[in-house]
Amino acid sequence: MRFRDQVVIVTGGAGGIGLATARCFGAEGAHVVSADFDEAKGLAAQAILRDAGIDAISLRCDVANEGEVARVVALTLARFGRLDVIVNNAGTMIFKPIEAHDEADLLGVMRVDFFGAFWFVKHAFLNCRPGAAIVNVSSIHAVETTPLASAYAAAKAALLSLTRSAAIEGRPKGIRVNAVLPGAIETPMLRDNPDVKSGVEQLAPGDVGRPANVAAAIAFLASAEAAFVTGAELRVDGGRLARL
Repeated sequence: MRFRDQVVIVTGGAGGIGLATARCFGAEGAHVVSADFDEAKGLAAQAILRDAGIDAISLRCDVANEGEVARVVALTLARFGRLDVIVNNAGTMIFKPIEAHDEADLLGVMRVDFFGAFWFVKHAFLNCRPGAAIVNVSSIHAVETTPLASAYAAAKAALLSLTRSAAIEGRPKGIRVNAVLPGAIETPMLRDNPDVKSGVEQLAPGDVGRPANVAAAIAFLASAEAAFVTGAELRVDGGRLARL
């Protein structure tokens, strides 16, 4: 088991990619802390993980609030005495033309999708020991995007820039930082996307992956198998962006 007795925080861990990631780490021996804004969904996910024999706890966390991020890290260390991996998966998305955005729209997305990861990176650097790993869940929207997703695409692009900077600053600390860029993954966020519903964003057969596909990539980047990998951006999109 690659993560036996390691401690992993997964943000947005109550469903979709987050829950699949928590399952993946837990199945390989990790103690899992699921940090999610929705307390009820978090507790439901905790029950699912425990029923699978995984040592898991759920903590409510608004990742946009640095104080809550610090609290989750402190509670994790108090409970388990260590913190080995952070997966910054929490995210939100809105669909509007650029001219319809106001400050609240833009900041609402940036605070969750970018600030949340920034705060967890900061507190990992303050608390984690050498050998720790951080994996940021960005998106192919950081590279190629569609109409009406400007705030989300910008936040996910900023997250890639943070990944590179954090990899540089984390190296002397012995902390690796990488990113995955999921493509179309079978989650409620995908099916609620108005571009998908309208056909503006075309999904060919084979274009849609499963949360477990992303979880496996995250686990690889966090594992000792990727000990010489930091600052990397791994696309998990079934080759969708490789087509001309």
